[in-house]
Amino acid sequence: MNHRLLKWSIFINIVRLVLELNSGVALPPPEDIPEEILRTEIVTEGRSPIDGKPLTSGEYAEIKARLAESPYPSELNSQFKHMIFLLKIRKMLKTFFPLDLF
Repeated sequence: MNHRLLKWSIFINIVRLVLELNSGVALPPPEDIPEEILRTEIVTEGRSPIDGKPLTSGEYAEIKARLAESPYPSELNSQFKHMIFLLKIRKMLKTFFPLDLF
């Protein structure tokens, strides 16, 4: 009977040790900046929504305002429209035929 209790206590201690070791894996690295601090930072630079180049906050606001003024989306080349259409058809066909035939 004592052997059975000893085996169970060893088993429980091993499980507890494994669980304690795995609990630290989910934590972020210590050099990672917490999200609460990042939310309070004032962003003074950004990237252009058009070409991705770095911009100052004034240039970024100017581009966003200029893009918001246009009531119509910019026209795409007809080849791009056709390519997007074909990609949408391909996506729809892949839902019905999941094999890599297309």
